[in-house]
This record gives sequence, structure tokens and C-alpha cells, in this order.
Amino acid sequence: MPKGQNQKLKLYYLAKIMLEKTDDDHYLTMPEILEALRSYEVTADRKSIYTDLKDLEHLGIEVEGEPWGRSYRYHVVGRQFEMPELKLLVDAIQSSRFITAKKSNELIRKLESLVSEYEARELQRQVYVSGRIKTMNESIYYTVDAIYSAIASNRKILFQYFQWNAKKEMELRHGGAVYKISPWGLAWDNENYYLVGYDSEADMIKHYRVDKMLRIRMSDEEREGRERFRGLDMAAYTKKSFGMFGGREEQVKLLVHNHLAGVIIDRFGKDIMMIPADEEHFTVHVDVAVSGQFISWVFSLGDEVKILGPEPVVEQVHREIRRLTEQYGV
Repeated sequence: MPKGQNQKLKLYYLAKIMLEKTDDDHYLTMPEILEALRSYEVTADRKSIYTDLKDLEHLGIEVEGEPWGRSYRYHVVGRQFEMPELKLLVDAIQSSRFITAKKSNELIRKLESLVSEYEARELQRQVYVSGRIKTMNESIYYTVDAIYSAIASNRKILFQYFQWNAKKEMELRHGGAVYKISPWGLAWDNENYYLVGYDSEADMIKHYRVDKMLRIRMSDEEREGRERFRGLDMAAYTKKSFGMFGGREEQVKLLVHNHLAGVIIDRFGKDIMMIPADEEHFTVHVDVAVSGQFISWVFSLGDEVKILGPEPVVEQVHREIRRLTEQYGV
């Protein structure tokens, strides 16, 4: 039998064929395998293919044969990812605001390469989420990678920070000043990545939206603020900061209607203590950064949540109510 031009790549093309053309519901017979190899200009006899199919196991590709009429048919089994797992990943990518539309398509195409061409069609899904707006900053993935590299190298980072103006233009904050921050972690809140780091000039912990950071680079200076972060619970820090807006940290006492117990648990976790106040209400003490975002969250729950203390926070709420009353003439 004359040899094809790509004989040295026989095992590679055999693996490609089996991975792309077979799955738990789709099989290839030996004649079909030989025909598929010929399309890649590879010739082979049945005996060598039997050996090659066994050799694929050394590459982590398990091929199983089963009787089919008077012969056998073959398919790949035990892939690294199961279809429900991949579908879950696709849904997460599609619905994530953090990932741009372009990068979403690129990632999903890569996931499709992990299954057969038939199963890949099932991954071409579309998750619709009300009000979903994808990020427009295509460089965010490299920014995240740069932050992690700086953390691993124990170095500060330098970057510029921007905001959108009314003309839908990127506007550098502080006149384009370069921020110098010691990065200590990344937090995820309200579908956005935040850098959490130490500002030595201000001597305080700060956070920044990663998708609004530009021209990030690593500094030669070592990080500072280790003592500040040694006892910091990053998850707790994120939970206290509503929408990652800063504010004075307080322990706030809330009076909550019983049917909002799930809302409180979703926001603050199951470890909080909910103390019955009467047949319809309970009280709870929560640690929060008291900001306009937090007060707005309380307002959004209507008269079924009331701030009982401390007094400065209650007064802050009253001031906000007076401001809104004057603004809208209620």
C-alpha cells in the first residue's frame, strides 16, 4: 500500500478525527476511520489502526469499541469535561458583564474544541439576561494578569484611572495622574473586578474598578501595607462595601420584616444572628461601609427595613430623606 504524504502525522490525525467525529452518540466504523485518514493524505491498514487506537490512551484519549452488526464501531469516551459542565461554563461566559462580546465568542470557540463537532452545536447557546451590558474594555484580561504578576512578584503597580463623561468619552481622573498602589488582591462584586490595594501616600486601603484602569505596569518598588492586609478578610471587605463604594465602617442595627430574611442572608451570609423582635420582625447587626449606596439599598426595601442605630447613621438617613424631599418637592 503506497504511503500518504502525511504518514508521520498519522497518530495526530487519528486523534483529531476521533475527537471531532465521535462522542457518546456518534461512532465511526473502521472503514470510516480509514476514509477520514485518507482525506488527510494518510494511508493505513486495519491492523495498524487497532494498535494506534490503543496508543491514543497514552495521550489521554480513551477509545471504546462495540459490536455493530458483523463488525465494530468506535467512539471517544471519558472526556475531560462533561457536557453539562461545559454548558455551565458557556452560560457563565455569555452572561458575564466582565467579559466582552468578542472575548466571549473566542472563549466559547475554545470550549467547543473540547467536544465533538456534534456536541459543539449544543454549546452554541445564548443566555439572555435583563439589562446586560458587556464591558467595552478589551484589555481587562491583560490588566488582571498584570495585577496577579505584581502580587506574585511583591511589587507595586502604576496605572491611570478613567471615568466616562457625558459625551461617552474616556476621561482620565486627576488630570491623568499616575496612581501608585500596592496590590494585595482582586475582589468580585456586582459583576465587576476590583483591585484592592494599599495607598501608602494616603495610608489607607482602597479599591479600583479593573476595567477602568489603563496603561498598567509593574513598579520596581516592593509592596507596602502587609500589616494592613494580614488580618483583612477580603470576602468580608467586599460584603461590607455596597457596590464597592467606600464609607465609614459601622455596625448598623436593622429592623427587618420576616419575609425579607432571604434578602438579608443573600447579602450578609448565613452566619449573621437574626433576633426576633416581634411576630413579624427581627433585628440584625451588620458591619457595613455606610455610603450612599448602602442607604439607597435600605430605601429600595421600603418600609420593611428600618435602621435603628447607631444614631449618626440614623441622622444620615434623615438628612438624605430631607434632601430628596426638597429635591423632588414631595
